[in-house]
Order: sequence, then structure tokens, then C-alpha cells
Amino acid sequence: MHRPPATYQVNGAAIRATRKRRGLGIRETAEAAGISRSYLQRLETGIRSQMRPPAFAALRQTLHAEESELLVPHEET
Repeated sequence: MHRPPATYQVNGAAIRATRKRRGLGIRETAEAAGISRSYLQRLETGIRSQMRPPAFAALRQTLHAEESELLVPHEET
């Protein structure tokens, strides 16, 4: 059975770019995703880079984004 990771390593710049591309403000995005404005701001600026699955899913849904769009890319070896 597939389990989601304990946390997701998110790409703050991608979150910000996606939010702006959708024409959303930081406050309205945070409210719609059920997270605080300051938490979203810390994610976007890279101060924080980990999100728990429920918060990540809510943010993805709010931004209408695919999981891969908001995560730090994995390097292929």
C-alpha cells in the first residue's frame, strides 16, 4: 500500500510563480488553502521548505497545480 511521505520538500519559487500566474494574492491563497499567510510567505521565500501532506494537498488544490510543479526536482542518477 502506497503511503505519502511524512513531509514534502517544496519549491518556494515555484509556489510563488504558480500563485502569481493564477492571479492570486498571498492572503487569499493562504486562506483558501487553510494555512496562515506567514507560513505561505516563509514557504515562498525558502525559509521553510517542508510541508505535511494535508497542507500540501490543500495548497495544490488551491493553486490547481500538479504535485511535480511544486516540489523540489529530484536529480536523476
